[in-house]
Amino acid sequence: MEHIYKENKKGAPVFILLHGTGGTENDLVPVAQLLNPDYNILGIRGNVQENGMNRYFKRHGEGKYDWEDLEFRGNELYEFITQKAEEYGFKLEDAVPVGFSNGSNIAIQMMLKHPEAFKKAALFAPLYPADVEEKQDFSEVEVFLSLGKGDPIVPESESERVINLFEERGADVTTAWVQGHTLTEDVARKAKEWLNK
Repeated sequence: MEHIYKENKKGAPVFILLHGTGGTENDLVPVAQLLNPDYNILGIRGNVQENGMNRYFKRHGEGKYDWEDLEFRGNELYEFITQKAEEYGFKLEDAVPVGFSNGSNIAIQMMLKHPEAFKKAALFAPLYPADVEEKQDFSEVEVFLSLGKGDPIVPESESERVINLFEERGADVTTAWVQGHTLTEDVARKAKEWLNK
């Protein structure tokens, strides 16, 4: 997978940057620098194409996931991150997924399949339109969720579903609401406060 790795401080935690539809591995670098300039950066480009746009998994239209592909791509991405952790010398529990939209959604997939892997995540504009029966243990997980009022892609009921998905599994959840399907500087600053508290 196409990626960038930027070491800012030896031994510091690592942001796993996961872009939105049509993005690249560099999109969230300014957000990462705002969140904590000392953290190292692993930015990964989604390797699925939708009308020439990079994504992390296939779908059959807005909010209609190809669940089989999501499962396959989630495992593929997790294995890739595991390899890079070895290559660049960091631990998964020191890695913080930072996702926007499509990137947040595959981060949720990885967290559900590997609940022991990540201890923190900052997810902007997430959507995970499924009832998950398995009750993973997220009691050691802290998650920041940025959700949209009047989001044209994610109805508020679906945002609530994501909040519940984490809370029902015991995660420490911090939420912030924005207008629409965006990642604003204001909400990035709230994520910064959450991360560095």
